[in-house]
Order: sequence, then C-alpha cells, then structure tokens
Amino acid sequence: MSLTTHPPSPSAATRTASGPPRRLTRSAGLLAALLALAVVSLISLGVGARPMSLGDAWRGLVDPDAPGYSVVHQMRLPRTLLGLLAGAALGVAGAVMQTLTRNPLADPGILGINAGAAAAVVTAISFLGVSTFAGFVWFAFAGSGAVAVLLYAVGGGRSATPARLALAGAALNAALYSYVQAVQLLDTAALDQMRFWIVGSLASAQASIVWQLLPFTLAGLAVAFLLARPLNALAMGDDAAQALGANPARARAVGVVVITLLCGAATAACGPIAFVGLMVPHLVRALTGPDLRWLLPYCAVLSPVLMLVADVLGRVVARPSEVQAGVLTVVIGGPVFLYFVRRRKAVAA
Repeated sequence: MSLTTHPPSPSAATRTASGPPRRLTRSAGLLAALLALAVVSLISLGVGARPMSLGDAWRGLVDPDAPGYSVVHQMRLPRTLLGLLAGAALGVAGAVMQTLTRNPLADPGILGINAGAAAAVVTAISFLGVSTFAGFVWFAFAGSGAVAVLLYAVGGGRSATPARLALAGAALNAALYSYVQAVQLLDTAALDQMRFWIVGSLASAQASIVWQLLPFTLAGLAVAFLLARPLNALAMGDDAAQALGANPARARAVGVVVITLLCGAATAACGPIAFVGLMVPHLVRALTGPDLRWLLPYCAVLSPVLMLVADVLGRVVARPSEVQAGVLTVVIGGPVFLYFVRRRKAVAA
C-alpha cells in the first residue's frame, strides 16, 4: 500500500541544494561509514579473553583450518552480528521517533519504549516462565507498542509538544523500571535471569538469537526506508504534509509500527540499551541535514558502529571481566544528552 499519493516534484531551489555535489558528498560519507563499520566489526571479532590480531580474526572468519575459527564462529561472530542488528534497529527507531514527535531529544530509551519492552519481558519471565528469545520477542513487541501509544496519548496526541512528550516519557520510564526492579526483588529466579539482560548486553549472543532477530530487523528497516518521504513531509506539519500528498495519520501509524518492531526486537535480544537512538541521529544530521532518505541509511550504518565500540570497550576496560555495552552507552550518552539540552536552552534564550 502506498503511503503517499503522487508527491510533487521538488522545487528548483531544492534540486539545487541537493544536487550532484551534495549527493556525491553524502554518498562518499556513507561509503566511509560502511568502511568504519567493517573495521569495527573486525576489531570486535579479535577482542576477547583470547586476543587476536586483525589478520588472525580475518583468517578465523574465512579459513576453517585457522586456529581461531571455532572461537570466532561460535562466540564472537554471533556477538558482532547481534550488535550490528540491534544497533541499526535502535538508531533508525530513534530517528523515526524524533521525526514523529518533532522532538530532537527523543530516544527509545529516554521516552520509555525500551522500558515498556523490558517490563513485558520481566513479566513473561517471572509469571509465565518464558525463557527464550522466541517467547521474549512477542512480549517485547506488546510492551513497546503499548508504551508508544500511551506516550502519544499522555503527551497530548496531535497537540503534543517536545516538552510534554519528554515529561510523559520520563514518568513512564521511571514507573516501568520501578516495576521491573520490584519484580526482580520478589523473584530471585527472574533476577538471576535478567541481571545482565536488564543493563543491555551482547554477551549472551547466540547464532539462534541472531537468526530470529534478523527478519524483524530487516522488516522494520525496510518499512522505515519506505516511510522516509512521508516523514519528510510530516516534519513540516500536518497541513503541509497533506498538501504534499502525504497521509499524516497513516504515516504516524506506520511509524509507530516501525518503532515497535525495531525496539521490541532489539530489546528482546539484548536488553534495553539507551542513548544509541539519541546520539547517532544528532551526529548524522550535521552531515546529511534533516532529509530522512539519507538520515536513515546513515543511522543504520553508524549506530552499529557505536554499539560495537561500546561493546569492545566494555571487554577491554575491566579485563578479565567486562562492562556491559548498555552501561557504556549510558556513560557516553548521558553527557551528550545534557549537552543537547543545554544547547537547546541556549538557542531558545
């Protein structure tokens, strides 16, 4: 089903602003981002309890006779692929959420979407005995979707402002994580099962989880990319979007589905990881501008870079133990969030 009806051709000014030189720069930047992702992925394969050089990691990836082949394929490759998929999902979900809410500080972790998925998953673990990703994911979808709808309603619906959405998200986030902690304190089995998952971790990655996460992530990314043009129109307001041939209600509904799909799957697989969906879209906009046709592909590439860098740092800074990736993204993202808030206040003043 088409999301728009015969969008008009861009104006001459728009064509000039996004002409060949700028497209060439954006394309070159995207290729550089892909190269950075490849390098970080290879580093992720080489870092662990048994360190490998980049050459050894590559040979362990492609040569079945290499000494590190079993280590790479059984442990580090699933972890790296999980970071790629979850990072792309959270980054793109954050960009879509910021556009839908018109709030540049929106993030699935800050506004409670991840907390909704976490609350649903801990309920499934403690009260229903669910213990596999195949079971987690449906509860995570339900939780993230319910919070997305509730956030929109509590924040004021179509009259929602960035401040109201942020306040509503903070309240929902606090309430849901309080519930999660209460359930864990009352159920030691749930606590043992969730103590690493709840902080956001790639350490428990398995090939089976990666394969189960893949279709949800690819479907969410594909729909998000198809939604780029309607979201570009929606960013200018409902009246302007309708004038450009977009259907605001349909675009919002599909956007909520995208956010639910991406956040639910990523949270079910590796726990609630915050700030990835906040930091990367902000950084990318400095390179691409607000056009989601470029913003979303950049986020899909650079968000996994951030996720894998956090995971690799976590394996290095506390050897022989490790710090979970979700802790590192909070350590990095907290100051970045405060900087964005202060900059917005300075601009408003």
